[in-house]
Amino acid sequence: MLRTELFGVEFENPVWTASGTFGFGLEYAPYMDLNRVGAVCVKGLSIKPREGNEPPRIWETPCGMLNAIGLQNPGVEYFVEKIVPQLKNYRCRVIANIYGSTVEEYVAVAEALKGVNGVDAIELNISCPNVKKGGLAFGVDPVEAAKLTEAVKKATDKPVIVKLSPNVTDIVEIAKAIESAGADALSAINTLLGMAIDIRRRKPRIKNRFGGLSGPAIKPVAVRMVYQVARAVSIPVIGIGGISTWEDAVEFFLAGASAVQVGTANFFNPKAVEEIVEGLENYLKEMGYSHISELIGDLRE
Repeated sequence: MLRTELFGVEFENPVWTASGTFGFGLEYAPYMDLNRVGAVCVKGLSIKPREGNEPPRIWETPCGMLNAIGLQNPGVEYFVEKIVPQLKNYRCRVIANIYGSTVEEYVAVAEALKGVNGVDAIELNISCPNVKKGGLAFGVDPVEAAKLTEAVKKATDKPVIVKLSPNVTDIVEIAKAIESAGADALSAINTLLGMAIDIRRRKPRIKNRFGGLSGPAIKPVAVRMVYQVARAVSIPVIGIGGISTWEDAVEFFLAGASAVQVGTANFFNPKAVEEIVEGLENYLKEMGYSHISELIGDLRE
């Protein structure tokens, strides 16, 4: 009923965890059944270990949170040698989220993952600043986003998912450019850029000033963008943004998502993915669907 095949990979179900909210997956193993997760999108990987930003780097907001962790991670080599062998003990698929500050850095990470058994796909975080273009994020320029996608596709033997930034004027234009460059799927959306201020200290709550806003507060924006993108491209779209319950997930499937990723909800409910999977199974039976694919885009307009 929930078994899903996307870009040549078969998943137990289309409910995944979002990068940066679930560690490497192993951290959650004591609290929930990893075998019930369709795929773990691991924390962002760089070519070398990265410390991340100075604290404070998280601030709770109404219906969400701001974070500016700064993509802290132990590097792709550590991931391949220490983490992947442990993840092979579970049925969940593994998607490696990667990033860099230049095209060459992205390519280097992709090459380090080439041929690695146990990594099923790559997800590109294109919300990172392109240092060769004055610090402008790769994801806000359709030409640069396409160039990056094409370069990584050439460097890897794995399907490439590109994670779209919502901080753009026209997300559909970006999505089409990335599809034309050969992406196998799109995930939408990454966090919205936000800010919070301590009015007593008259200072930003986040040391980095700005942070990514996630959680239920951004769900209506995410649903809208998934709806727009899914109708503009022919490759699968993975919906992300404020999914906390199975009802939230259903909205994304109806909007056109082929799978969903659960993010901030993992922080306050480690069993969120399991509950969403169970809720989806019950909903499909109740509504008379025989398979999750029948739900995708089945919006009555």
